[in-house]
Amino acid sequence: MSTLLRKPQQQNIRPGVTLLHEVNADHSPLHYVGFKMIDLEPGALYDEVLGRTECCIVAVTGTITVSDHEQTFAGVGTRTSVFEKKPTDSVYISNDRSFVVTAETIARVALCYSPSSVQRPTRLIPASENSVEHRGKYNNQRLVHNILPDSDQTVNSLLVVEVITESANWSSYPPHKHDVDMLPAESLLEETYYHEIDPVQGFVFQRVYTDDRSIDETMAVEHRNVVIVPAGYHPVGVPDGYTSYYLNVMAGPKRIWKFHNDPDHEWILQR
Repeated sequence: MSTLLRKPQQQNIRPGVTLLHEVNADHSPLHYVGFKMIDLEPGALYDEVLGRTECCIVAVTGTITVSDHEQTFAGVGTRTSVFEKKPTDSVYISNDRSFVVTAETIARVALCYSPSSVQRPTRLIPASENSVEHRGKYNNQRLVHNILPDSDQTVNSLLVVEVITESANWSSYPPHKHDVDMLPAESLLEETYYHEIDPVQGFVFQRVYTDDRSIDETMAVEHRNVVIVPAGYHPVGVPDGYTSYYLNVMAGPKRIWKFHNDPDHEWILQR
């Protein structure tokens, strides 16, 4: 059985609120990244008090209102499906604050966490602020929405990004890693992948492996699964006929994304 692949929980934690995933240091090998995925019915409320962690609230689908009890942002969210292939709105909440999420419609909400000790202002991250990139060529093409890239200096630890990979393409490829604190060459960042697939009966393949193969897992990942990447290379392959979406959360001791390609496969970049 995989130690890195997580299936949805479907746990009702509040009226109208279903917890799909919860990843934290208590039951995963991660120290810097936490992640929750919740589904909300219209009118449902989810509230939380943050300790020494910051949180990026991503309106994956649907529309929500987010309040930190000082500022309130209504109408957060831009889409009914991630496969509309357009960015969405998010809200950043700093450590030592609390927040309430209220569903205006049926909503799917990602809660992305990392350690933080310096309080920052709460802020809306509108879809219009997401930089959009087209990466790769040949069968290595994907669409990227940068929610919290490392160029954004308004947060302490979190890096958050969405990636859409079309049928019969590879993503996070050639295989790369970021598990050594050796700047400027490479940074240490843990990572989670939350996956969705269109159509929903599909699957993708994700491999997570280290140079010494102390980690070496290849997983058939289905709709709404989460893959944990504590270390190592982590490519994703999308079968013909299906489209892949994933939401990445990264964090580590330094907030910078510097990766190292697997030298066995880096040659493909020279084609």
